[in-house]
Amino acid sequence: MHIDMDAFFASVEQMDDPSLRGKPVAVGGSHRGVVSAASYEARRFGVRSALPMSTALRLCPHLVVVPGRMRRYAELSHRIMDALREFSPLVEPASVDEAYLDATGLERLFGPVETMSMAVKARVRDVTGGLTCSVGAAPVKFLAKIASDVNKPDGLFILYPEDVAEFLRTLPVGRIPGVGKRSLAALEQLGVRCAGDVLRYSREFWERRFGKGGAHLHERASGVDPRGVEPYSEPKSESAENTFAEDTRDRAVLRRWLLAQAERVGASLRRQRLAGRTITLKVKYADFRSITRSHSLPEPTASTETIFDEACRLLDALELADKVRLIGVGVSNFGPANHGPRQLTLPLDIPGRGKGGKEPGRDVVVRGAAGACRVGTSAEHDELDGPDALDGPGGPDGQIASTVAIPTEFIPAPDENRRKKLDAALDALRDRHGREAVVRGRLFGFDPRKK
Repeated sequence: MHIDMDAFFASVEQMDDPSLRGKPVAVGGSHRGVVSAASYEARRFGVRSALPMSTALRLCPHLVVVPGRMRRYAELSHRIMDALREFSPLVEPASVDEAYLDATGLERLFGPVETMSMAVKARVRDVTGGLTCSVGAAPVKFLAKIASDVNKPDGLFILYPEDVAEFLRTLPVGRIPGVGKRSLAALEQLGVRCAGDVLRYSREFWERRFGKGGAHLHERASGVDPRGVEPYSEPKSESAENTFAEDTRDRAVLRRWLLAQAERVGASLRRQRLAGRTITLKVKYADFRSITRSHSLPEPTASTETIFDEACRLLDALELADKVRLIGVGVSNFGPANHGPRQLTLPLDIPGRGKGGKEPGRDVVVRGAAGACRVGTSAEHDELDGPDALDGPGGPDGQIASTVAIPTEFIPAPDENRRKKLDAALDALRDRHGREAVVRGRLFGFDPRKK
């Protein structure tokens, strides 16, 4: 069974703000970004997810654009997943607004699949305060996902085993998961337009033509999907990206954004006890062309500084062809994480004179009731403590209490262990006092929420 919320983000906004009901609504960060979600009223004008907001506004001039509220969506998502687990422990969240549920053997408890599906829909509506979902039930996962889209919104479609062959015979081949634009064009050249057409050729033919992807295509066209519902599957990647208010080629600006994103990604990985070997940089130019560059490390990491350093190396190796409108960083290829114990004290004790190794910006700003105290290298002191640095929120009263500069020669050369200790200390402080209780000096006065 596949459960898919209907226009989730936009529906939440319409539910929480009755004045938006019946109006075309798009959820997005800014007019320069992309549409995160579109209400069904907006979709009638051609507005859809991932569409540039400028294009969406041209298609629908009276479109109401609202900022996303991820905490609110996450709160409701947790309620939805908990509600689904009331029916079965085998629930696999596929994203914040969709999940798979294994209904095998539950007829004795909840009746036939149609009765259970209606009960699931009613329970989701109840725990969310009125949001609707669409449910698809089928013998295998990919067919259940396709089925949930048949009667949207607030729909229900059940594909029984005896009907699978006929359903697939006329199913557009582009609906099969894994068939993208390029492969679709290649298939159409072969006269393949429906899943049934795939079966005119043997599995071996498709393997020779497309390799493993060809075997996958033949399996799906035959209604085969060996995957089960995996309730405890780990995420495959963690990433963060931002669209700028103005396009830029300033590498210093891009690096600052990368550091803010590395903070978010690193903190999220450490919370989940994950670490990854592959660091990926994403750049989107002013003309919406996107490129990605990746590098794999010898060992998995969740270190903010290591993620940042690798992202900067990828950026430095990139010749910017145009101004940049979006930048992002991601971590994947997860391996065993070993972060060590978390500590509540900052590791600022200096055991002796180090090698004089300089790591620009190894600093933190600790905010408290009296204001803020910055600890940083003397090399940065003039740059970061100038007028621009005072634009940050500071402490509760917005004032800077004091600034302490540690000469660079007293700071030992960086190593992964020291970085882990610093990350652990910052995580502990933020867990205890809030996310903005402490910031790195290079981000002092920088608010990633203001694009």
